[in-house]
Amino acid sequence: MDITRVAIIGAGTMGNGITQVLAQAGIVVTMIDQSEDQLSAGLSTIERNLNRAVDRNRMSEDDKGLTLSLIETATQYDAVRAADLVIEAISEIAELKREVFQRLDELAPEHAILASNTSSISITMLGAATRRSERVVGMHFFNPVPVMQLVEVVRGVSTSDQTVAAVSSLTERIGKRSVEVNDYPGFVSNRVLLPMINEAIFCLMEGVATRESIDDVMKLGMNHPMGPLALADLIGLD
Repeated sequence: MDITRVAIIGAGTMGNGITQVLAQAGIVVTMIDQSEDQLSAGLSTIERNLNRAVDRNRMSEDDKGLTLSLIETATQYDAVRAADLVIEAISEIAELKREVFQRLDELAPEHAILASNTSSISITMLGAATRRSERVVGMHFFNPVPVMQLVEVVRGVSTSDQTVAAVSSLTERIGKRSVEVNDYPGFVSNRVLLPMINEAIFCLMEGVATRESIDDVMKLGMNHPMGPLALADLIGLD
């Protein structure tokens, strides 16, 4: 399947990051959010990222202009009607995602793939909310999207081989690495990561070491770029 036009649901941190990397790869993207303010903020973030790339000689002014020209915005879900792929990137609330997938199923073209950027919610459950469960898949990007290379491609119970192949191909096309996983709680990334973060918190609570020492052990001893407590803070503790 040739994916030439993508719609992103949500203009927050993940949504605008996914929008940016797709547009940089020459793909027409429509970023959809019910809030005009959120859309403006998302576009500002993208432009700021691109300006930084230009300042560091990683991108030309012409390429920056081309990238921005490929980004459209909308406040209504009707804008998905021309999309080959729709990627949902809203808050991690299962029922809200189900409602969004039901709506997208009604509006998106019959051939379109519906993907979720969820980091833990069941793809099988989201697929069951539609009439196209074979074309529902997880595309779990990592924050910050323009920097992180991995995309977990999550196969639900009904997800077809063709759907997995299409989104995996797109992932490689935008310069990311796709890794296929099955639909289990937390997938691979969070199933492995969160117990480690929890143990780091227990170490701090029990007085095993200071937070700086805990992070240093994991950075210097395990070659992690960031300690688990610093990472937990980055992900969001409040």
